[in-house]
This record gives sequence, structure tokens and C-alpha cells, in this order.
Amino acid sequence: MRILFINPNATASMTDKIAAAAKLAAGAGTEILALTNHDGPASIQGEADGEAAVPGLLKLIADNEAEADAFVIACFDDTGLARARTLTRKPVYGIGEAAMREAAQLGRFSVVTTLAVSIPVIAANVLAYGFAETCARVRASDVAVLDLEEDGSAAREKVAAEIARALHEDRPNAIVLGCAGMADLADTYARRFGLPVLDGVVAAVRLAERQYGAGD
Repeated sequence: MRILFINPNATASMTDKIAAAAKLAAGAGTEILALTNHDGPASIQGEADGEAAVPGLLKLIADNEAEADAFVIACFDDTGLARARTLTRKPVYGIGEAAMREAAQLGRFSVVTTLAVSIPVIAANVLAYGFAETCARVRASDVAVLDLEEDGSAAREKVAAEIARALHEDRPNAIVLGCAGMADLADTYARRFGLPVLDGVVAAVRLAERQYGAGD
């Protein structure tokens, strides 16, 4: 199986991080491919950035139709997901939906994302996917997306602090990391806080493999 991850933003280092996390999660028979939308914004923070990313994202899917058995949109906002699904008969997954589906199997979950501007888009997706009763809250950690790409920044500890607040205030069974730029942090936070911390990149690999194996 070939899964093509598309990073809707133009930051190649984030694409590399996404691909690395996906490859670690993939089974022996799965090949991971990854592309960067160089026509998109440097990061996606809110609805306007998402809309700016969509044309390039859709073009990458259309141009690579024959290259993959499934596509994954690697932005937690699931940028352009509905429109992407109209372009191809291949499955198209969003990392936001994949992570929420996996988290809902564990009970109540909280989403910890980057900036507050991202909350309305994610909250709307929570409702659209049917997780209003399962998602305790969508929370912002006041971290800019690109800060997660900088070694030595305070971004990781800010996210950790928001996870700690979520555990105290929301009492969730799981935490969902609400940004593809956090793809390398889930295991670290799970060990630190002692509960499942889910990343959408890994969740999307699992979902795509499961549905491919089932012939869906």
C-alpha cells in the first residue's frame, strides 16, 4: 500500500517530520510518500490560511492520482478535505478526523492545538464528525505553528503546560495533539502524563491501513 501525505503548508521541515512519524507507524507492507504544497502559506493558522492552501493542495492530489492508494491531508484542520474527496476515487483522510475517531474509542478527549485562531475550525469539525459529546474541549496552547520547528524554543513546554491544564480541568481519557507539527511529540507526552496522547499522522496511517486491508 502507498499512502501519500500532503502537507498543505509550504514548510518542508514539517513535511519531513510528518513523513518520519508516518514511516515509524506504517506496517511492513506500507510505503509512505510525502509532498509539500509550495503554493500554500508557511503555516496554517485559522480559516484564511486554510483557504489559501486549498488550490495547491488540490492540484497535488490531482497531479498524483496514480501515485498512491490513499491520500492524507496532513493538517489538523483537515484543510480542503471535502473538496479533495471529490477529485479522486482513492480514499482521502484528514489527520484531524483520524485522530478524533481513534480518541473517541478511548472515551472523552481534549484537543490541544496551537493558537486560539485555530479553535473555530477544529470545533466546527468536532461537530461535523459527530464528536460533540466525546470531545471535552478544544484548547489553544498559544504556540505559533512554526515555533514547533525551532529547536530550543519554548513551544514544547507551552504545549505540555496546556496538556496539564486539560488533565486538571477536563478530566479526559486521552489528549489529541491538534497540529501536524506536533507529530514527533505524542510518545514523549504520553510517557510524561501517563495517558494516551494521540497524533493525527499516526492515526491516519492506522486508519488507512485498516480500511485498505478490509477492502473499503
